Amino acid sequence: MAADTRQPLALAWQAMALQRGWRAWLLRPVAALYGMVLALRRQAYERGLFRSERLDVPVIVVGNVVVGGAGKTPAVMALVQALRERGWTPGIISRGHGRTPHPAPRAVLDHSHAEDVGDEPLQMRRATGAPVFVAQRRIEAGRALREKHPEVDVIITDDGLQHWALHRDVTVVIMDDRGVGNGWLLPAGLLREPWPPKPHRRPDVVLQQRPAGTTIPSCPMPEGVPRFEATRSLSPLAINALGQSQQWAEWAHTRVNAVAGVARPEVFFDMLRQGGLLDLQTHPLSDHAAAADYVAVWNACPSGPLLCTDKDAVKLFALPHVDPQRVWRVPLVLHSASDWTDVVLDALPTRL
Repeated sequence: MAADTRQPLALAWQAMALQRGWRAWLLRPVAALYGMVLALRRQAYERGLFRSERLDVPVIVVGNVVVGGAGKTPAVMALVQALRERGWTPGIISRGHGRTPHPAPRAVLDHSHAEDVGDEPLQMRRATGAPVFVAQRRIEAGRALREKHPEVDVIITDDGLQHWALHRDVTVVIMDDRGVGNGWLLPAGLLREPWPPKPHRRPDVVLQQRPAGTTIPSCPMPEGVPRFEATRSLSPLAINALGQSQQWAEWAHTRVNAVAGVARPEVFFDMLRQGGLLDLQTHPLSDHAAAADYVAVWNACPSGPLLCTDKDAVKLFALPHVDPQRVWRVPLVLHSASDWTDVVLDALPTRL
């Protein structure tokens, strides 16, 4: 199996960005330049030099201020369910990171291929059944979604916290157990934008997620913004490509392979180990890994179960020569002590 060199480099950079070591200090001038460009661009929108375009329904942006998977996808899916319970008809838009570029907006259908629409949009479509559209420009995805699904009366934007070209009505910031890292901007730190934000740029809700059994580091929070904590754990049931379920902890004394093509694959692997898998062979891939990477992993695992995340399953399950009885996805479950979705829904304007 050919080594995926991108993942070790990404993990090494993330480790660097958690501390203010000499490597991070060397990148401070680049971070200052990035911050300057970011500030000028944001001011251009705030002063009307660039225009933020509105859709004809309310828009909720779910994004993160740090690089890497902070848990946006499960938060979006939780919001879809909460909106439906309140009588809304939600849709989802995304850029579809990792997909083959296409000039026109695309609908994400249950039978779509991840290479065409992106792995996360396909995962959300299959999990929620909500209308999902992807496009390079989110405003175009939103317009296409509304044209095809006029019944949709609220749109959730997956990511896009720094995408000011689309007007948002509610902003949800997702954070994880890394907090704000070393507190510096890219590439010297993890931050995509300064944190905490200025008062007029405050989000409506901050949701901090962490794996069960870990703690969240203290980090500055914008004054007056509700902050909630949630824990992430793995479902006790693994589900294979045929829809059969199995208690994955029963493989405690079996050699098990696991693959994760996510921003932080070790989080998934650690959860499996903590769940009792004693002989776990791990295969970390880069985020939004290509189908060929999963083929290589499959070929390297001639026997026994192969576990993956829901995000990996949209690609791995679709491989033509994969044994559907041997490949299992292990869903991630989000637990919140307080219903943060109520605050989001209460912040929504009356239907436009």
